[in-house]
Amino acid sequence: MKKKVCLLGSTGSMGVQSLEVIDELSDLLEVEVLACYSNADLLIRQAKKFKPNAVVIIKEDLYQQVKDALWDDDIKVFAGESSLCDIVEMSSIDIVLSCIVGVAGLKPVYRAICCGKPIALANKETLVVAGELMTQAAVEHHVPLLPVDSEHSAIFQCLAGEWNNPVEKIIITASGGPFRGKNADFLKSVTKEQALKHPNWSMGNKITIDSATLMNKGLEVIEAKWLFDATLDQIEVVVHPQSIIHSMVQFADGSVKAQLGLPSMKLPIQYALTYPQRESNKMPRLNFADYPSLTFEKPDTQTFRCLDIAYRASREGGNRPCVMNAANEVAVALFLQDKIGFNDIPDIIESQLAEIPFARPKSIEEYLEIDQEVRRRLQGSVIRGQGLERD
Repeated sequence: MKKKVCLLGSTGSMGVQSLEVIDELSDLLEVEVLACYSNADLLIRQAKKFKPNAVVIIKEDLYQQVKDALWDDDIKVFAGESSLCDIVEMSSIDIVLSCIVGVAGLKPVYRAICCGKPIALANKETLVVAGELMTQAAVEHHVPLLPVDSEHSAIFQCLAGEWNNPVEKIIITASGGPFRGKNADFLKSVTKEQALKHPNWSMGNKITIDSATLMNKGLEVIEAKWLFDATLDQIEVVVHPQSIIHSMVQFADGSVKAQLGLPSMKLPIQYALTYPQRESNKMPRLNFADYPSLTFEKPDTQTFRCLDIAYRASREGGNRPCVMNAANEVAVALFLQDKIGFNDIPDIIESQLAEIPFARPKSIEEYLEIDQEVRRRLQGSVIRGQGLERD
């Protein structure tokens, strides 16, 4: 029996790579559901190739276009956020792979957990924003949360067979991004084109900017906290420019396990979808002779403040990570629109953390209300120089 996959966010960078993995392992995996926000043309092409049982286009005014295009293919077509949440309950789905970027993934993932579907998680925001709620639901419904991020997949692989052994430290590696070694003065004038030139990884625009600010590592720290039931004091970030070691685990006896491989998201995607089996593939192999030197250094949290902001937000808990995440998403979007400078990103995040009162959300809806509050506040703001001012 093939494992049937519900792929949320099929038209993004991670979704496209996930479909490549499924295609290469077509004797083991098949697509049951495809869902995306608005890229109707690509969704249609994907549906015609993979022949899923159903597709969901979240942007409702594109429903008729998708339905007409797939009329002869015997594929059910649905539209809207409510359909996205309903579709994950299909009894034929064996695993839900969430590649949706941002808080849009919260509701469908939570619904999938509550109906007992295993989750392959490529959406950081699910645990960054609502980690306590999600992990409690996963425990209650006996649902595995299988990490797809390369760093968390590496940690997961290092922990295999070690579940009863005490973990002393989780070490998350970071490439350092395109501006490693640069100072704050240099960063004042960098462009989005420069920031989008990641030295090792091919990712979507938002994640690539997060990598350049080190916010990506901050989000990964929070995600690791929830995935592996770790304290923040147990999680360390180390800059590793070659991106060959994807993360490490140090155990109570001082031994350190590391997972190595070439920079590629396909391997962690495959591992999550085929776990606990390791299936053969045609991906390029690591040749150690090509990497005679693997180096490590401390992250510069004074220049790249977002990593420290994430640690602080997670320590405070409650709505702090949610506020931080929403402010970061808005700030990154403004930077990509050339409306603010690179160094304004952490300023905007800190302004919202300072202004929005602490709270302890108790539902997905409350988390989403906080997210929307941050976005509303920033819509009425303009950036002048270094910082945020009101119109």
